[in-house]
Amino acid sequence: MSRRSRALSVSLSTSLALALLGACSPQGGDDRGPRARRPGVATGTVIGGTPERGGTLTVLSNQDFAHLDPARNWVMPTMDFGTRLIYRTLTTFRAAPGRKGSEVVPDLATDLGSSSDGGRTWTFTLKPGLVYEDGTPIRSRDIKYNVERSFAPDLAGGPDYAQRYLAGAEGYTGPLDGEHLDSIRTPDDRTIVFSLRRPVAEFSSTVTLPTFSPVPASREKGVQYDLRPFSSGPYRIESYARGKKLVLGRNPHWDAATDPVRKAYPDRIVVIQGLKGGQIDDRIIASTGADASAVAWSDLQPASVAKVLPRPEVRQRLSAERTGCTDMLALNTSRAPFDDPKLRQAMRYAVDKQAQVTANGGPALNDIATAYLPPSLTGGRAADPVHTGPATGDVQRAGKLLAEAGRGDGFDTTIYYDTIGDTAAAPDMAISGWCPDYPSAATFLPFVFDGRTIKAKGNQGNVSQFRDKAVERRMDEIAAMPDATAAAQAWNALDQEIQRKAPAIELLWERKPLLVGDNVAGAFGHPSWTGQFDFAVIGLKDPSRSRG
Repeated sequence: MSRRSRALSVSLSTSLALALLGACSPQGGDDRGPRARRPGVATGTVIGGTPERGGTLTVLSNQDFAHLDPARNWVMPTMDFGTRLIYRTLTTFRAAPGRKGSEVVPDLATDLGSSSDGGRTWTFTLKPGLVYEDGTPIRSRDIKYNVERSFAPDLAGGPDYAQRYLAGAEGYTGPLDGEHLDSIRTPDDRTIVFSLRRPVAEFSSTVTLPTFSPVPASREKGVQYDLRPFSSGPYRIESYARGKKLVLGRNPHWDAATDPVRKAYPDRIVVIQGLKGGQIDDRIIASTGADASAVAWSDLQPASVAKVLPRPEVRQRLSAERTGCTDMLALNTSRAPFDDPKLRQAMRYAVDKQAQVTANGGPALNDIATAYLPPSLTGGRAADPVHTGPATGDVQRAGKLLAEAGRGDGFDTTIYYDTIGDTAAAPDMAISGWCPDYPSAATFLPFVFDGRTIKAKGNQGNVSQFRDKAVERRMDEIAAMPDATAAAQAWNALDQEIQRKAPAIELLWERKPLLVGDNVAGAFGHPSWTGQFDFAVIGLKDPSRSRG
């Protein structure tokens, strides 16, 4: 290899790291480790104060929702939108910025559920008086039905925790042909009982997912349900032209007395889709007319950072909360060169993480990752790094490890993203990332580093194709722990053990930069939905201005 290629493989500096990191970060990231707050950017605070009731909140977006059907909704910001506005779940997250937002509270259920049989059986009781948008009652059998829908091949794409956790679910293909699961029982209209194949200590958190919201069988429309989910939340769909515009109006039968989380301040919420990112930024920066009552769905473009940060009156309308995700450089361990642990260790020291911070908008929008697990899963603080060294990389140490591996002259390697789902055609390296589905490392490490999850086609989480029997055995042991606190400590220890084997290099904990118009109030990025605004409590300072 040439001297230039060798320098590239040793330092992985600006020409590689800068160019690729910005292009391949995950759909909904989190934040970086060492710094808890960035001066001059609204973090951990509520923008605009407390909203007034009424008016129209506009959401400006560059894309349509992947799915609004609760059985198929598995994109973090869209789960926020769906579960805060259109449908409710058995439990949900507190509507609060910062660490308080990670607290799980009852939603449709009266409490966080009760477990028995060592954590293998979970029972929830629904609150009395719950109804849908037409005034008909919400029944426990409706939640059972939606969980069963998530198994249907035609309704793919949603969270698969029901498939992972429920007993006797092997081979089940959903209720559309009349079959039902024995592992979900509804002895009466307000009680639902889940029988699990193993103990799940954090099942109260699992049922925050949209899979565990109600869908009455009489409303089943198959794939068309995506266009018009039947509302159990504070808003109902008035119109939806996919890729163009979604309009939500109030659900007249929603009862705030049963729902202390959602405040439902606006009368209407209008989502304008298909806009360009720079166009969204410019409109909200200007904040004129209806755009003063608008929020951005999509992240602030890197080119717009210079239009925002130097202007205090605009900067105070920028939210940049941690996303809870970790961006990683995945090393393909299934073949040479990265089947050699020494070379993987060399890469850990070679990467210039500081350059990647710069490439992704600077320290106001990124923190350097010091572990695979983000701070939201390690008690709120960044984990101590296993491999110490300067943030700009340690080229000397990387070179020493290369020499020990017999690669003192360097080696050729490939990096790109498009074919990572095809294990045979996957590159040597790829920039990828992962976000937890709820605040538990059980929703992170097994998806990224369990070799049993690797698929020949459609491979997603384990981009490194990392297979390690000792790691897999430990994952099973931790997953079976009935004590969630003990399990969390064990996951943190396993994170460090996997780092030593270096199947991937943790890079960044991103923040989610989102702008609001100057008439918006109650805005903050929610930690459980990758820093997206919490639509449960957002609204307007002066509702009359939104009609202009």
